[in-house]
Amino acid sequence: MAEAKKTGSGLDQNIAALLAYLLAWIGGLIFILIEKENKFVRFAALQSIFLDVAMFIVWFVVSFVLGGLLFASFGLGMALFGLMWLVWIGYIVVRIVLIVKAYQNQEWELPIIGKMARKYV
Repeated sequence: MAEAKKTGSGLDQNIAALLAYLLAWIGGLIFILIEKENKFVRFAALQSIFLDVAMFIVWFVVSFVLGGLLFASFGLGMALFGLMWLVWIGYIVVRIVLIVKAYQNQEWELPIIGKMARKYV
């Protein structure tokens, strides 16, 4: 079995990346600040931050539209409310897959977000 790579935090890289995903944007911020060398951990940290920023933007836009639709048309508003639950479930599933992949020392590059994170690593 190959020796696990250590990080600036003293943790194995898979554990550091797992924590960056598990603790969402806070974990991403912590590991992007303390990890200067390990690209695996830096990628996970940035992707975690970007995923949460994207989710916040989607939540904000949908909430704004949802408020207007609930006022204008209750049926459309409720449909959008149901869609938002599906988005949240998708977010949780993606986050779990990222955590599992990080633990296995595998990178899983998300569309758009992953490319942005890769650019800044």
